[in-house]
Amino acid sequence: MTDPSPKHDSPGADAPRIERPPSLTELVTTRLRDWIVTGEMELGARLSEVKIAKALNVSRTPVREAVNRLESEGLLRVEAQRGSFVFNLGPAELRKLCDARIALETAAMRTAIAENRAALHGALARICDAMAAARDAGDDRGYLGLDAAFHLALIDGADNVFLHEAYQTMAPRMAALRYRMGAHPDHMAKSFREHGQIRDAVAAGDAEGAIAILHAHIGDKEGSYWRDASRDAAGAGPRQA
Repeated sequence: MTDPSPKHDSPGADAPRIERPPSLTELVTTRLRDWIVTGEMELGARLSEVKIAKALNVSRTPVREAVNRLESEGLLRVEAQRGSFVFNLGPAELRKLCDARIALETAAMRTAIAENRAALHGALARICDAMAAARDAGDDRGYLGLDAAFHLALIDGADNVFLHEAYQTMAPRMAALRYRMGAHPDHMAKSFREHGQIRDAVAAGDAEGAIAILHAHIGDKEGSYWRDASRDAAGAGPRQA
């Protein structure tokens, strides 16, 4: 008698998983986010849904949906009767953003050093090695992506989903600001040096030393280049994108 039971729990159990292709809205959102973060759209610039739809060869519907998503990420500001604008931050707001970063990254790094120091050091060391390679290759864009990965590694090292979620609310705007000052060689050299110092302090288990370097690292950015980037964009006026 033939056994009628199936050989697998469900049909196709051993088949490779089929990945869902991204929707048109997701593709437009990714493209607009990249334009904002990498500086192709200036801070404070006014968006033209018609021009964006034409440039991407799509209707205005996915563009509107992308605008709504990016507004929730803080990269766009939508004003009734006026339109949509790329975010912009004044000096006072930049200070608050840096204060929030310091609070979250300090708490995360202190926990990670106490509870998971070897793994944190390994992650930071790998990123610093990749940063050195990017600098040698003159790959500023790659370096800045690794800069973001370095600071995210501090957050992830704490293994705290609530810290991670809080940090992600700021991450897109921090990335956009970071890209706008990355071409300055003095800042790049200072950034690379301080990342290495944080890595070494973590290796030594010196939480207070690592935190002191982190405070100077983030605070000095706010005090110089971050403010300049915001001021320059504000002075350029509400250009259309």
